[in-house]
Amino acid sequence: MTHPGNHRQREELQVTTDGNRLRPQDLVHVTQERVGDAVVLTVSGEVDLLSASVLGDGITEALAGTPALLVIDLTDVSFLASIGITALLEARRGAGAGTRVRVVAPEHSVVARTLRLTGLRETLAVTATRDAALAR
Repeated sequence: MTHPGNHRQREELQVTTDGNRLRPQDLVHVTQERVGDAVVLTVSGEVDLLSASVLGDGITEALAGTPALLVIDLTDVSFLASIGITALLEARRGAGAGTRVRVVAPEHSVVARTLRLTGLRETLAVTATRDAALAR
C-alpha cells in the first residue's frame, strides 16, 4: 500500500524549481577518461530509475572500445538504487574476456554500504580508491 504523502513527495522530486520535469542527466553525470590501457568512468549524483540509463549508456560506450580495464568510479554518487546495481552487474557480464571491471566506492560511503549489504563487493571487485582500482 502506498502512503499518499510518499506519492506526493516522489512527484515533487521529479520537478525542478522552475516547474520543468527532471531529465536523467539532471540527476547523474558520467564522464569518461582514458588512463593508459584503462577507461575510467567518473559518476556523480543519484543513480535511480530515472537516471540509470545515463550510467548504462556510459558503460556501453566505454566497453565498445574494449579497454583492458574499466574503472567505474562511484566516489561522488550519493544514491545507488537497485537498477544502478543491475547496471554494474551488466557491465561485468558485458565486458569481453580481455576487459576487467573494477568499481570504486570509498569505504564509508553510501554506495560501499549498499554493495556490502547486498554481498556484491567481491563480485563487483570494489576498491576504496581510484588508484587502487587502476593498480589491480
